[in-house]
Amino acid sequence: MAESDPVARTGRNESTEERMDRNWMELIQELRVLQTGVQILGGFLLTLPFQERFEELDEWQVTLYLCNVLVAALTTILIVMPVSVHRRLFRRGLKAALVSNADLVTKLALGGVALLIVGSAALVFDVTIGRTAGLVTGGTIILIVLVIVVGMPFWILRRAVHNNNGNSPQE
Repeated sequence: MAESDPVARTGRNESTEERMDRNWMELIQELRVLQTGVQILGGFLLTLPFQERFEELDEWQVTLYLCNVLVAALTTILIVMPVSVHRRLFRRGLKAALVSNADLVTKLALGGVALLIVGSAALVFDVTIGRTAGLVTGGTIILIVLVIVVGMPFWILRRAVHNNNGNSPQE
């Protein structure tokens, strides 16, 4: 819509409760996507000890494997936590607190997923090609994650603020 269009709006016409409900549903949808990724990686990790080559892993590889399993378990807990808390506090008028805390937990879960991706890739490359390849792959993926997961949102925000003449856009 053009700026001169009288129907054009710059924000949403929603109450605080409606905004909290929308934000909650968006968070839950994001957690569903995260859950699928963690389930796939976690399932992959859980099958490894039953492979014949697992006994050939050296101490570093076993430690990395166990760290990955631990990160997968903790990330899964983070992903289901907002739903669990919501169920426990349902109908108590705490939607704003639930959304705020679920936002923080989702960010932590994203960090867990990033660690799981790095650790799993490093382990696979270490076992199949060698230690150097595993370390280089892990380090490279850390850099990519930092650019995409940390840097990209800052870049988008900076561009959005610049395009809105210094005013932060609202969600």
